Amino acid sequence: MLRIASAALFALTSLPAWAIDLPSGARSEGGPPREAINTALEWISAGIEVTGVGIIVVGAAAATLIFVYGGLVSVGWPAAFRRYRANLGRGILLGLELLVAADIIGTVAVTPSFENLAILGLIVLIRTFLSFSLEVEIEGHWPWQRAQAEASGDEKDRTTQRL
Repeated sequence: MLRIASAALFALTSLPAWAIDLPSGARSEGGPPREAINTALEWISAGIEVTGVGIIVVGAAAATLIFVYGGLVSVGWPAAFRRYRANLGRGILLGLELLVAADIIGTVAVTPSFENLAILGLIVLIRTFLSFSLEVEIEGHWPWQRAQAEASGDEKDRTTQRL
């Protein structure tokens, strides 16, 4: 039993090295060619990117419709504008998260290199900064001030303005 467990552990720990060191077009023992794996990962990455962009577009359209409805019918233009900014920010945040996931898959899994890893790090850093800025814009306070805002009632005022 110990021999089987150690063999499985060895096989699992050698998978990342196999994925990086396997030359393009070469076959491993019983496995598909690396080129087919790269193609599949590129398609997956592209699909996640398209989904992320789609969520941003649909989120912007939905936030705009809610803004117009709120301004004309329900809450008035100033409150509708606050909702619009928050709803638009939420759509952008969700889309950015998916775009970061697609970048990770596309950069690390498909073409792993130190240059690509550095580029990925910069992309993730920029998108994380954007996400953090949007979150502060939506909530109206720093994340570490959330408990204080909830105690003062600011959080309740902001979140009840959503549709």
